[in-house]
Amino acid sequence: MRLRVAAGGPAALKVLAAAGAAAAPVQLLWGGPSERPLAPLTPPWVPALELDSGTVLFSPNAICQFFFLTRGEEPTDLTNQWLEWEATELQPVASAALYAQLVHGKKGLEAVEALGKLLAHIEQNLSRRGTAYLAGDTKSVADVVVWGTLFPVLQDETSLPSELQVLRTWFQSMMISEACRKAADSVLMPKALLEFKSYLQKQPPPCLAMERATSNEPEEEEGSERALTEEEITAAADAWARGAAALPKPWQPQKPVLPVEGVRNVLITSALPYVNNVPHLGNIIGCVLSADTFARYCRLRNWNTLYVCGTDEYGTATETKAVEEGLTPQEICDKYHTIHADIYRWFDISFDYFGRTTTPYQTTIAQDIFQRLLARGFLLQDTVEQLRCEECQRFLADRFVEGTCPFCSYQEARGDQCDKCGKLINAVELKNPQCKLCKGIPVVKPTQHLFLDLPKLEERLEPWLEQSWATGDWTANARYITRSWIRDGLKPRCITRDLKWGTPVPFDGFRDKVFYVWFDAPIGYLSITANYTDQWERWWKNPQQVELYNFMAKDNVPFHSVIFPCSLLGADDNYTLVNHLIATEYLNYEDGKFSKSRGVGVFGDMAKDTGIPADIWRFYLLYVRPEGQDSAFSWSDLMLKNNSELLNNLGNFINRAGMFVCKFFGGTVPNMVLTLDDKRLLARVTLELRQYHQLLEKVRIRDALRCILSISRHGNQYIQVNEPWKRIKGDEKDRQRAGTVTGVAVNMASMLAVMLQPYMPSVSLAIQGQLCIPPDCFILSHDFTCTLPAGHRVGTVSPLFQKLENDQVEALRKRFQGGQPEDLALEPQAKQTPPASEPPPTPATLLAPGDPQLIQELTEEVAKQGNHVQQLKANKAEKAQIDMEVAKLLELKKQLALAEGKSPQVPVPKEKRKK
Repeated sequence: MRLRVAAGGPAALKVLAAAGAAAAPVQLLWGGPSERPLAPLTPPWVPALELDSGTVLFSPNAICQFFFLTRGEEPTDLTNQWLEWEATELQPVASAALYAQLVHGKKGLEAVEALGKLLAHIEQNLSRRGTAYLAGDTKSVADVVVWGTLFPVLQDETSLPSELQVLRTWFQSMMISEACRKAADSVLMPKALLEFKSYLQKQPPPCLAMERATSNEPEEEEGSERALTEEEITAAADAWARGAAALPKPWQPQKPVLPVEGVRNVLITSALPYVNNVPHLGNIIGCVLSADTFARYCRLRNWNTLYVCGTDEYGTATETKAVEEGLTPQEICDKYHTIHADIYRWFDISFDYFGRTTTPYQTTIAQDIFQRLLARGFLLQDTVEQLRCEECQRFLADRFVEGTCPFCSYQEARGDQCDKCGKLINAVELKNPQCKLCKGIPVVKPTQHLFLDLPKLEERLEPWLEQSWATGDWTANARYITRSWIRDGLKPRCITRDLKWGTPVPFDGFRDKVFYVWFDAPIGYLSITANYTDQWERWWKNPQQVELYNFMAKDNVPFHSVIFPCSLLGADDNYTLVNHLIATEYLNYEDGKFSKSRGVGVFGDMAKDTGIPADIWRFYLLYVRPEGQDSAFSWSDLMLKNNSELLNNLGNFINRAGMFVCKFFGGTVPNMVLTLDDKRLLARVTLELRQYHQLLEKVRIRDALRCILSISRHGNQYIQVNEPWKRIKGDEKDRQRAGTVTGVAVNMASMLAVMLQPYMPSVSLAIQGQLCIPPDCFILSHDFTCTLPAGHRVGTVSPLFQKLENDQVEALRKRFQGGQPEDLALEPQAKQTPPASEPPPTPATLLAPGDPQLIQELTEEVAKQGNHVQQLKANKAEKAQIDMEVAKLLELKKQLALAEGKSPQVPVPKEKRKK
């Protein structure tokens, strides 16, 4: 494999150090900034690793991880957290500090002032853990990556605060390692640093947010504002000129959707939601919403796509829920299947088919797989000790038993897990066990069960996993969890239960038992597809033509990566196995967990009662999607993102673009004569569009959403700089310029409508209707083209988003914080779409910049909020309260900047504001 690096570039430092620390067998290629990069969208100073297969890695952290993986060092949850922190928190600030040193000539502590909190974070973690390194007592990829980012800034030891002694010790121990020392000597040579400084001087200074309201806030990726090349500008202008005729025609799949030879056939499943409860926001983002977003993207790419899901209805939990509610298991399934279907319909989840597992097809297919496993010798019989209730005359499945936890003495532990300490339990280990059905005391007795012989299947599983990992996109946590399962060798897995409610076991001696839900449930994907079409085998027995994506939360990974694939591999019937396993971490609620019993958190059936539209929920959940680590739902952050990113950024731009067409040009897109600045904008937007594609193709859904918001920020800035509302009043040249800016802007809005469709389908449809975008243009290409040419007529333009008010959000927070009555009086959303007879209200940000009254009002509000924040800090209020009020202050400052005709992205120093 070949590693290309440019001397002087700071990212090269950690990559070379990682290669040395891992003793990676690489061919080193030194390149310069003038050379063409291996990866077309990367800046010249970013390293690239070309694997023997031809694949190119161009994320420095991914390259570092790859080197350690080749040495056999698996990432841990802790190393992954450090890498995520380095990329999102440390890297942007360190880059700004390096810019201050090299370009502005700042020295010592002054240059690294912004790093203070981040250095303290490292110090606190090292001190608290008491370990020599970030993730333990041995050096890991996390140490190399964090050191590599810090060293270019901190190589002068006077820059390192003296009070951070633990950090200083760690930093020095990294510097004495041969790999780090050699990397520093190779990369940070005086001549190379001069070249890098010259490069930086031509770039705009890094822009950092002054405050951050939440840890879910994404950062701009390295190099996102790099200089454009002449070739990129020319190519973007050519693509624009080709217009809508260059777009592919939207794919119209047959019904039912079936694989088609010669096209990309994508089969998508999301983990089957269990039927005994109502899904909360974390369940929704972890499975169905993430899968829906990707499915919608696939369809916009003209990929032949089938998305199936359904309720998982068999098993112990259904029986226990039936006992609780005094219903039969079938009645419970019918009740909750309807609840789930209604919730997903409200969230606009675009299943091709949403089914259930209590069907004849489920029995037929599950029993067929079982018989094939039995015939091939992959099943075992064994005797296990199990609790039996003599009063009920039955062996008790795990959840039919409660007792005292043997680990923490919690008195209401279940027979499979303790809700207090979280540990898994064997029911026979419970102290003082009690039957949930009759409250009797069960006894331990032997019973026969069937086991899937996973050790025997391991020789089939491992080569398949290696191939799937090499060719597919598995999330890091999915790989890690799977490796941890197989690292110590697999053990036989019981696949039967002593229950009545389930798929019957078709084997003598076991006909009074049913299949264990985790053997049975994934087969539901097949049976649900069979209920959709009798040609289901064209999807599920066709690995040559079908790509399978599984979406789930991380707790479901081993069942989809080990147990279910082993079942299908052992059945030996050419089954389609997962190519891409996409697992999220967990979404928490505010500072804790969702709890239906305690009334904590928003559940699917409650979301629509808040008065907040489904698309706003979709946007925010996807914005904070826990892709690399756990994230949290926050009411104050939801309000901030709605009011800033949606209302003031995205909605502001799309409305202004459309309104200018209506107000200045009679509803008809004007002629456009592109200048070099316009063509640069086209190229910049094209880069964002292609980054959006790259991220979504890797199922980085949250990060791709950033590209949409970035394009609308570019659009707002473009309008602010060119001021079409002023130019339209000028001479012929000015009016022509106003027309060009308006035409380009409304075409950006048209493209945003398509890009937004996977995330906010109703808003996307509204934009399509307002701008009268032709249906044939509702397709995603990799180029930004002119889809609304001169002469195109738009429709009636109205605001897309409404402001969330603080009192409204506080009422919602109180309602869902627990201990509150379910029917707590709640103001409906005050700013819903007005009646058709009244004109829609105009948000403040849509007023023409320069409005003196608006500027005066916002200036007073900024001053008032600033004093409030200072008072809170002086009184040492809680950090969460201060953060929320700071977020409000930043939002007011953004609105003031917009009103003054300035970019809202960079805070404007007071002394430079126009009077």
